[in-house]
Amino acid sequence: MFDFSLGEMLVVALVALVVLGPERLPKAARFAGLWVRRARAQWHSVRTELEQELASEELKRSLQEGRQVLVDTRSQLQDSLHDAHSHLQELSEHTGEAGIEHMHVPASTGPATRTDTGKYDD
Repeated sequence: MFDFSLGEMLVVALVALVVLGPERLPKAARFAGLWVRRARAQWHSVRTELEQELASEELKRSLQEGRQVLVDTRSQLQDSLHDAHSHLQELSEHTGEAGIEHMHVPASTGPATRTDTGKYDD
């Protein structure tokens, strides 16, 4: 936190010895040490809280970006589905198949599974 060299600390100790005297110096040193420990503990607490807050903000930002990617992908898939549906309607109109008015592709609920007969089941 503070950058003191050994020489600077000796000068401060010598000045404190002259100003306070040998009787009050140990008590003053303990008092100063107490306040330095409290200051370090407070600084550590603030730093930890700030790091947690920054990590939380980063996580929120990451989740928002992921959510936006999902929304964009969904929009692209819906556009592709709409284009494919339009293309199929155009093809059915051009081929002149009167029996097919609306093509319906059943939605699969999962992967195809094999039945006991050896055939695949959708």
